[in-house]
Amino acid sequence: MPMFTTYDGTRLAYHLRGEGEPLLCIPGGAMRASEYLGDLGGLTAHRQLVLLDLRGTGDSAAPDDPASYRCDRQVADVEALRGHLGLDRIDLLGHSASGNLALLYAARHPDRVGSLTLVAPGVRAVGIEVTEDDWRSAVALRAGEPWYEEGRAAFERTWAGEADWDEVRSAIRPFAYGRWDAAAQWHEAAAQAGANRDAASAYYAEGSFEPKATTAALAEVTAPVLVLAGEYDGGPTPARAAELAALFPNAELAVQRGAGHYPWIDDAEAFVRTVAAFLDPDVRTVTVGGVRLAYRVRGAEAAPPVVLVHGRGGDSRDWAQIAERLAATRRVYAVDLRGHGLSDWPGGYSFEAFRDDLRGFLVALGLAGADVVGHSMGGAAAALLAEDEPGLIGRLVLEETPPFFPLDPPRGPAERPEGRLGFDWPVVPSTDAQLNDPDPAWRGRFAAIAVPTLVVAGGPASRIDQKKLAWMASRIPGARLVTIDAGHLVHTERPAEYLAALGEFGIGVL
Repeated sequence: MPMFTTYDGTRLAYHLRGEGEPLLCIPGGAMRASEYLGDLGGLTAHRQLVLLDLRGTGDSAAPDDPASYRCDRQVADVEALRGHLGLDRIDLLGHSASGNLALLYAARHPDRVGSLTLVAPGVRAVGIEVTEDDWRSAVALRAGEPWYEEGRAAFERTWAGEADWDEVRSAIRPFAYGRWDAAAQWHEAAAQAGANRDAASAYYAEGSFEPKATTAALAEVTAPVLVLAGEYDGGPTPARAAELAALFPNAELAVQRGAGHYPWIDDAEAFVRTVAAFLDPDVRTVTVGGVRLAYRVRGAEAAPPVVLVHGRGGDSRDWAQIAERLAATRRVYAVDLRGHGLSDWPGGYSFEAFRDDLRGFLVALGLAGADVVGHSMGGAAAALLAEDEPGLIGRLVLEETPPFFPLDPPRGPAERPEGRLGFDWPVVPSTDAQLNDPDPAWRGRFAAIAVPTLVVAGGPASRIDQKKLAWMASRIPGARLVTIDAGHLVHTERPAEYLAALGEFGIGVL
């Protein structure tokens, strides 16, 4: 277990989990040991977590001066750890009460912050008040739960001054989680066991915060900031989290559906997708119709744009080789559609939903008139959009795109593979149902695609009926049909030939 000596001689411990670039994580509580953070839902697959045990918690020593538990005085501990790790800048994550500590660190050391992730953060440091009405609104969201009435009554007793929090803790603790199942109950018990309650009272001691000065300092923080709130959390509510995000010049707000105060416990995969996308310098996000879409960008900003849309079960990384080559002359955008990669997985999947994702993506980023290259499902979404709004698309490439004839034989129920997937499994049965019985109007409107179109077929090894794919090309006015004998994954199996076809079509270089 690694340790270091902080400014006043106190020995502090930290724990390393995972591989990759370090993410310094400070626990909340206030004053809980870092153990309750675990691997943050599997974030260790993307970053190495440096989990600090605050002074007097976990494996860290207690200080000689109890007054040093005060939040503002622990900023020096975080800075000492940065120096110990030999990092010029740190990516910093703070949860709950340590959101205040992270805010104070960013205000005092803005040049040392590479990025700031605030998860269900405390907001006292900036003077945002979490009110009883906030909590009443959050509590009301859980009205259907079997523990709701007892918990609501317990909250009311504390607000009326008839009980303190320790007396009612067992009744109100389910409200901290999106679902009060065995995993949440185990986590809550373990987190409480790691708390230093005496230190917690000193954490918020008078003089800890100077909101006016801190707010002014945060307005100068140029590092990217993610404020992640749980839909059901009362402290802070999503509305208060939005107030916090608004204090920074470069912040984004994410609200995790169905989550409480511990979003990595409520839905680990949703939490990891959001945070990993934020922390990855190659990934950006945009919200379309309430769905956060992740995307990757390459190439000069002033170059003509081209948008790459992956197939079912894939994501933007599938285009890496193609994107790298196209970026020599193009601004390349590769998007993760809903339910895929690092985008939100909201459920409700259909070709129409993917079409709407693409439309919203083009509009939100000001890419109307961009060339669009779609593979399989992504090509279907692009074709449907071109039928409806051809003005949004410059040139259109449909690689191995289903021509919307009923499958013969139809696909039966598919069995989900074991383990974690890079996409949301309900995408499969939802789109299979549409492929088995597609809307006839979809293929009936191919003639409405009034943009230059290239149809790329994969030849005999493809699972797409090549005769029907040729029929689709014949129905699109002026469309070209190119067959590259590669099977369904033309752009990955035969990238050189694929790029040559794009170049002859006017996308990329010959």
